[in-house]
Amino acid sequence: DEDVVFTYDCSTAEKKAAQENKGEDGQPMDKGSDMILASTFSKSGSYFALTDDSKRLILFRTKPWQCLSVRTVVRRCTALTFTASEERLLVADKSGDVYSFSVLEPDECGRLELGHLSMLLDVTVSPDDCFILTADRDEKIRISWAAAPHSIEAFCLGHTEEVWDGTVRLWDYRSGRQLQCYDLASLQDLAEPRSHKGLAASRIAFWGQESCVVLLCDCIPVVFIFQLDASRQQLMFRQRLTFPHRVWDVAFEETQGLWVLQDYHEAPLVLWRPVDGQWQPAPEDAVSQRLCSCLRTSWAMLEGSVGTEESFRSLYKATFDNMTSYLKKKEERLQQQLEKKRRRSPLSGSPGQTKKACPGPAALSC
Repeated sequence: DEDVVFTYDCSTAEKKAAQENKGEDGQPMDKGSDMILASTFSKSGSYFALTDDSKRLILFRTKPWQCLSVRTVVRRCTALTFTASEERLLVADKSGDVYSFSVLEPDECGRLELGHLSMLLDVTVSPDDCFILTADRDEKIRISWAAAPHSIEAFCLGHTEEVWDGTVRLWDYRSGRQLQCYDLASLQDLAEPRSHKGLAASRIAFWGQESCVVLLCDCIPVVFIFQLDASRQQLMFRQRLTFPHRVWDVAFEETQGLWVLQDYHEAPLVLWRPVDGQWQPAPEDAVSQRLCSCLRTSWAMLEGSVGTEESFRSLYKATFDNMTSYLKKKEERLQQQLEKKRRRSPLSGSPGQTKKACPGPAALSC
């Protein structure tokens, strides 16, 4: 309700049984720290789900708030999404698999829907629930039929690294055709560094009421705002919001605007609204004051959970110049072999021995 903030501590959730806490080889697995890895609301806001590094999938009802179930996932997860019908919950994991879990039967086990050959970074569904869209670390977005996930409708190809490569792209996902591409580095101030690796997108959110798309990049205090013109299939850059502190997350509230969670103890949560075509911070009201007060009481937890380093650093593929090292070692081996041959060769002996050795084929080959 309006007077109470619901709080849930994952460390108090049900623990897996000892026999379930073993890997495929029968050896005990590393215990998690109960850190939340991904979370999502259903479209209507009636359900909320989260997953943590202890491989738990926790489902909530929000009206009123109540924990419905605590289930176990096979591997640590990277993304969650509810289907549009809110009947199932899709879970993407680091091994590239997508499992679905029933919402209506909260104790039912999950079933495998599809798999990639690399880590999945995100999963969502089409508005009509016909397609499952998955983005992986190998630059691919895959469009699969929900009724038969092994049947692939299209691939959206064009990203140069994992599907957060410093660009924002608009796709016709049914055909896999790219409609538009923005290089985020071109939208930065001239004084800022231009490396796209500092512009890995950590959050994309859409506000249907205003047809706005916001994009938050990892480790920089900037939020990019775009306007979507669906009829013309265009994405237009509108504004760049700069903050004095690191932004941790952003989310739209349908009738309110854009909530921004930032690394600032005095005002951790700020609401932004469009005013005459420009986004501005809204005056603080009773709701934002209550939420900020709640966040300040958990400030130590927030600071400890959200590090200062880039979250996606490990996702970038390292490049190694193996050829230079190989050629250098090869040259060293050849030199060592020549040196050994010189030491064994009779050419290094007396002049007489040298003359006798000259006509020999072995001497000539040296």
